[in-house]
Amino acid sequence: MDNSKNNPVYSRTDSSKLALKDEEWKNILSPEVYHIAREKGTERPFSSKFETSKEIGTYYCTACGNPLFKSDTKFESGCGWPSFYEPVSKSSVIYIPDNSHGMRRTEVECGRCKAHLGHVFEDGPPPTGLRYCINGVVLDFEKAKEAEKKFEGK
Repeated sequence: MDNSKNNPVYSRTDSSKLALKDEEWKNILSPEVYHIAREKGTERPFSSKFETSKEIGTYYCTACGNPLFKSDTKFESGCGWPSFYEPVSKSSVIYIPDNSHGMRRTEVECGRCKAHLGHVFEDGPPPTGLRYCINGVVLDFEKAKEAEKKFEGK
């Protein structure tokens, strides 16, 4: 899904940091995306179309278009949300301590717009041992083109 038509800040190539006011985000994002991305909500487990997807491509932040995860880092964790073991780059995501709900966790935000994405846990597979448990509502996906699939050996 290409969000650029409805969202003036959505770009898959612009890496400049965004600092929009809450009201601006409310006007740009759907209520469901706004609730998760800006109010740190959580979608119901097993409700994301991406949770069991095996398509080859790249996952982007649905709020701003920032590249977040490649499909070859996605794995079946059984937790109910799309899970990845590594972001596209070190600047793709930001890590925030989260002590809400009586738990000690690490929140993951988009490195460009600071949208809430989910949390990262230390129970993932090699090579990182990490599990990025991400709300599918805040993910936008682009299938790899045939040439990219062949290059990746998929």
